[in-house]
Amino acid sequence: MTYAAELGFALDLAARAGVVLMDHYERLEQIDYKSARDVVTEADHLSEALILDAIRASYPADAILAEETGEHKAKAGEAPTSGRGRVWIVDPLDGTVNFLFGIPQWAVSVACADGDGLLAGVVLDPLRDEVFAATRDGPATRDGEPVEASSRGDLATAMVGTGFAYDAEVRAAQAEVAARVLPRVRDLRRMGSAALDLAWTACGRYDAYYERGLQPWDRAAGELLCARAGLELRELPAHGALPAGLLVAPATLAGPLHELVRP
Repeated sequence: MTYAAELGFALDLAARAGVVLMDHYERLEQIDYKSARDVVTEADHLSEALILDAIRASYPADAILAEETGEHKAKAGEAPTSGRGRVWIVDPLDGTVNFLFGIPQWAVSVACADGDGLLAGVVLDPLRDEVFAATRDGPATRDGEPVEASSRGDLATAMVGTGFAYDAEVRAAQAEVAARVLPRVRDLRRMGSAALDLAWTACGRYDAYYERGLQPWDRAAGELLCARAGLELRELPAHGALPAGLLVAPATLAGPLHELVRP
């Protein structure tokens, strides 16, 4: 299967959501506080509403998992799209704090999965007009062209991306890990959008990436991009104050980096 229909639909969804976000970028927004550090803006809500309405109209038999409104079951009475059911996993604005502060690193993430895993994913960077996409059986692409992930084998010269949680206790534990990593790599980057971090790792802008506390909508599309780019993906189990997470790297770096980031 090529999953062309699902990919085309995800591309269209992301593009339409991107237009909404660009209309609101660097404008005064209504802000709701999930916590002292975690916020949601009017743009998040508008982008998600557009995405949800489009999925319900085109794929009423599919479930949806969205960042702001959670889980939406398939429409009652509709036959499943596939024998094992499907779910659309969407982040209408990944990097909301960046968006709010005018920091140009945020994205739209749209993925589709079935009982066998991820089958299509798109990460759109509206500011750079870059779109990263992949399907279960195709290459990872940027603007329609296949990307090439890093093949670096030397951890000391590796550029590594990461991210931090909102919870202070978790951040303190993550800081201890970062303190181990930083002296051993070329540098460590914390940009703010996990979806873009994963997309950038897939296309070689980072050599590797790790982060704990990711939600399915943060990682789904980017995870597929990295897998289809040939990178090794390792799950990081929860430990103490550290939630579960994900490490992505070329096979040559995955082991040494894993040794640094695991408790």
